[in-house]
Amino acid sequence: MQGPHDISAQTDTRRNLGVAWSRQALGRPDMSCHPLAGDASFRRYFRLTDGNDSWVLMDAPPEREDSRPFVDVARRLQAGGVEAPHILAQDLEQGFLLLEDLGDELLRDDLHGGNADHWMPRLFTLLQRFASRVDAQGLPDYDRQRLLTELELFTTWYLEKHKGLRLSRAEQKVWEALCTRLIDSALDQPRVFVHRDFHSANLLRAPDAGIGVIDFQDAVRGPLSYDFASLVWDRYIPWTRPQLEAWMEDMRRRVAADVAPDTWTRWCDWMGLQRNIKIVGIFARLHYRDGRAGYLEMIPRFWGYVQDVLPRYEETREFHALLERLQCAP
Repeated sequence: MQGPHDISAQTDTRRNLGVAWSRQALGRPDMSCHPLAGDASFRRYFRLTDGNDSWVLMDAPPEREDSRPFVDVARRLQAGGVEAPHILAQDLEQGFLLLEDLGDELLRDDLHGGNADHWMPRLFTLLQRFASRVDAQGLPDYDRQRLLTELELFTTWYLEKHKGLRLSRAEQKVWEALCTRLIDSALDQPRVFVHRDFHSANLLRAPDAGIGVIDFQDAVRGPLSYDFASLVWDRYIPWTRPQLEAWMEDMRRRVAADVAPDTWTRWCDWMGLQRNIKIVGIFARLHYRDGRAGYLEMIPRFWGYVQDVLPRYEETREFHALLERLQCAP
């Protein structure tokens, strides 16, 4: 008798095509297939097994996802000494990649306040490697327009769509002034390889006790502090301000020793603001445009991050006051 899982597998044409392609690519006709957790894109992942051997099949429908950046960035990371899954076979026309299986032990499930002093220095070393050894030449530039387009997700999808608020002309000027400050700060920084979603759910405890990096296909050439801000203002683990400031100084000494501490702290804080404001907008868009359940519930943590940093700087307090006046908290 077939259960729902078997019926679903029979009617999932792309899954069946991908498994058949993988079996032929590896010469393993008897491998079985099990779905893995996906991400916010149209990509899907499956673990293929044959005895004690396993692989990961990435299904990225070519009309929805371009897999070429994934292939390019994976090679850049490996060349820089970063542990990323090796690509064992590829068919970009069909949208299939066969990847080395680094396991599914997410750092998210192990990192906590009691062991942060063990993990964070290792992660900072990984970020050093991004900055010094991973080639960023030829990657898309995290330029002014890209940074601004991301920020505008907040006004379009969170303020207007979710909260039903439209800024007046005077309020729009306050918003534009904030955007200019955050973007200028980002562009003042050295340009390096930026993963762009570097946090505990995209890091694996690899089988060799290393740290495996995944979900890197959106990498860009951008600000030095971006991945650090992504890591420490995490969607799953909030850290205290004293912890954040201690880690900022640790990271400054590693990658920006010639930058004044207060300048580096501002770079990190304002980069975190840009990212977290953007994320609030992205999560609203995922809910309203893409029908992805669960993302609105994640907004309060990122809103809290924004509300913590805005009043710390004279230049951003006017926007903080605007948000308070509009009463647009989640």
